[in-house]
Amino acid sequence: MRLLVLVGALLLTALGAGQAAAEAAKRVSVTGEIIDTWCYVSEIMFAEGTAHHQCAVWCAVGGIPVSIKDAKGDVYIILRIEDEDPVDNPRMVKIQTHEVTVDGDLYERDGVKYLLVTQVADDKGIINLTHEEYGIQPFGE
Repeated sequence: MRLLVLVGALLLTALGAGQAAAEAAKRVSVTGEIIDTWCYVSEIMFAEGTAHHQCAVWCAVGGIPVSIKDAKGDVYIILRIEDEDPVDNPRMVKIQTHEVTVDGDLYERDGVKYLLVTQVADDKGIINLTHEEYGIQPFGE
């Protein structure tokens, strides 16, 4: 029995050693569009700009995490904004599909970028006008 427990403990240790540890937080400033993470990642529908604004609002209200997509195409999942949980923060709903500049702490693990936003430094509003080309998602006009 002791041998079985020892083998199990060694196996768990070996499996855990292969996982990448989270890097220490790095202070960053990120500029990009607030996006609906689910629709963007799953490619269910066009998930950017005015074409997707209403769906992005519904997803944010429904608890889907929001992200920022920068000009290079990097996506940062927002875990917290200004000391509030994004799911409970009405400000996240109001800035869906806006282009913003945020300051915060960046954490990376296994290639995923997580952002704890300490301040929304600039909000340019909705500038990615995609509804004329793609229609209003998910229901058309």
